[in-house]
Amino acid sequence: MPRTEPAVTASASSPVNAGSARSVLLTLLGEFVYPESTLVATGALLEAFACVDIAERSARQAINRSAASGWIEAVREGRRVSWRLTDSGHALIARGSRRLRAVREPMTDWDGQWLLLHVSVPDAQRVQRQRLYRALSWAGFGNPTPGLWICPHSDREADLGQILTDLELVSQALVFMARHVEVGVERADLVHRAWDLSAVGAHYEELHEQFIPGRSRSGGALREHILLVNALQRLPSVDPGLPLALLPEGWPGRPVIAELERYRAALAPKAHAEWRALLGKAA
Repeated sequence: MPRTEPAVTASASSPVNAGSARSVLLTLLGEFVYPESTLVATGALLEAFACVDIAERSARQAINRSAASGWIEAVREGRRVSWRLTDSGHALIARGSRRLRAVREPMTDWDGQWLLLHVSVPDAQRVQRQRLYRALSWAGFGNPTPGLWICPHSDREADLGQILTDLELVSQALVFMARHVEVGVERADLVHRAWDLSAVGAHYEELHEQFIPGRSRSGGALREHILLVNALQRLPSVDPGLPLALLPEGWPGRPVIAELERYRAALAPKAHAEWRALLGKAA
């Protein structure tokens, strides 16, 4: 059966490349600002963007758009502008952390319950449809057949409701809880149709190759740390975080993430020291 248009697939580009400027901003905020709810000067953010090769114009656009979205707010002291996370920004990063945790630690006691969505968005609303596809894929939904989305995490009903509300699609959506039965398509085939796990597995292999601990790369610990954390942060857009019962034997996700998390921990002291130096320069 032909695969329907995917919302998000494993990126064909190298995972060692930084994501969009906005994605990198979330990495900086989540890694260095969120844990202690600190302020960060614009200059420090621009320096951090520069160390992963993001131009100042793109960096400033990401900052301004994030402020317009209500994730961060400006704090002015004379001519100096600093930024802090808003409540919405804190909630956004917390949701991302929970979603990454589901990828890192696959559910071992899945009850067989599926969260189902049937929604049809006409061609005239193509932009809205693409936004829906991206949001559903990030939330762990797969698309086995046109109009139907499935997710093995039944506790994401509230997340789904928020997506539909934000996109004003509640009146077009049919939402159910369901259990797979031994009639029709087998469960393994259903998973194959809904998610391209071969592409996801290949992404993990490439991620591991790019971030082999000790591999020589220029730019210092802060650059390496930002690139690594950003790649980990983007995993929910690639990996649906399926329960162990639905994953193929020898799934590479968990061991690769575990190794990269150890590398992240090893990089962290020096990277955070370099970050504090940036803050000092911007003060």
